[in-house]
Amino acid sequence: MAARPEPIDAHAADNLRFIREAMTRASAFTAIPGWGGVAMGATAIAAAAVSGPPDNSLRWVMVWFGEAVVAVAIALPTMTWKARKSGTPLSTAAPAYRFALAYLPPLVAGMVLTPVFATLDLMARLPGCWLLLYGTALASGGAFSVRIVPLMGIAFMALGTIAFAAPAPWGHYFLAAGFGGLHIIFGLIIARNYGG
Repeated sequence: MAARPEPIDAHAADNLRFIREAMTRASAFTAIPGWGGVAMGATAIAAAAVSGPPDNSLRWVMVWFGEAVVAVAIALPTMTWKARKSGTPLSTAAPAYRFALAYLPPLVAGMVLTPVFATLDLMARLPGCWLLLYGTALASGGAFSVRIVPLMGIAFMALGTIAFAAPAPWGHYFLAAGFGGLHIIFGLIIARNYGG
């Protein structure tokens, strides 16, 4: 007795479902906001001007915590806007989930190390720490994104390494160059080449 042939439409639907799932798993996270990066860079340059050189004061750290809050307030809406514009909402995008899993641990490490540096009177060395760990977050999360993102991460890591070797009073210049200048430069590249 011969087996009944499977209907072609059922077989085609299964193949399409498999192809869609494979493409979703393999696709890159492209919702990195270029224009958001430019805006974050501008606010970081302003924060560097307001904060001045690292001086082991609560005021200095609070200026940069305030800047971090402003940067998140810029990044999340612009990332959501870019994802919607491209038709890949963040809540259902597997690449966004993988990006976040790789991106967040270095940022958490920075949050943990900040009070450690402060209690050891090493706040003047926080610029190197923050730049290095933020670069690590971009480089590791960028493995699931477009090629420019891990390159941006490497640039931040290099700047953080140099900041550790430079005189501590130059810390705000390094923060301005990294969180300001690198965000603006790479933000413009991303906006131009990767859809905003």
